[in-house]
Amino acid sequence: MHRPDAKNCIDELLAEELRDACQRIGVNAALRLVTVTGAGDSFSVGRAKTGGNARCISDQLSRLKVADSLEALTIPVIVSINGDAMGHGLELALAGDLRIAVDEAQFALSASGHPEFPWDGGTQRLPRLVGTAWALDIAMTGRSLNAAEALKIGLVNRVVPRERLEEATRELAEQVLASAPIAARYAKEAIGKGMDMTLEQGLRLEADLSVILQSTADRAEGIASFKERRAPEFGGT
Repeated sequence: MHRPDAKNCIDELLAEELRDACQRIGVNAALRLVTVTGAGDSFSVGRAKTGGNARCISDQLSRLKVADSLEALTIPVIVSINGDAMGHGLELALAGDLRIAVDEAQFALSASGHPEFPWDGGTQRLPRLVGTAWALDIAMTGRSLNAAEALKIGLVNRVVPRERLEEATRELAEQVLASAPIAARYAKEAIGKGMDMTLEQGLRLEADLSVILQSTADRAEGIASFKERRAPEFGGT
């Protein structure tokens, strides 16, 4: 996201660019992982101001929605949080799979410091990530969390000093890419979809994906590389 002068506040142009980027990434079979970050010292501090009547505001908000596009990607998504993630910025970060943040970052569902109603998935993704109690606390009080608190409740996976963010993001990406890309995609699908299923349904999905995985070339490569005591060369097929 490249609006550093506006602290990467999401306006209609940026939202359109993000949706377009996700669409192009989604149809590129050669890609195995994507990272999202912001330019400057902030990840994103919210959304562009809306005005007008209720219908006008509704239309504007609809054009600004981007979290679903990011979440829809089948490949792993790492959100590299280079600064404050507030309001709409946090809602976008929640749509990724793994989050790594600088130790000075602040997190809140309200960009203004006062409670406001999330509208790009915040009320649904946040409790699935940190639990109902913390989600209600954050949403109802408008409170902000520092990086250490965010790590403690599971809002982010890792916290690093600013000067290490790029390196640490690359290291995390390499850890994910070291596994077979199909296995990573299936793990994302099983966990993501399984959250909305009964345990029985989730176990059935896991079993089905495991059976499909056994027939892939990457599975055969993993077995061969183990027997030959070499690093695997996964091709994503």
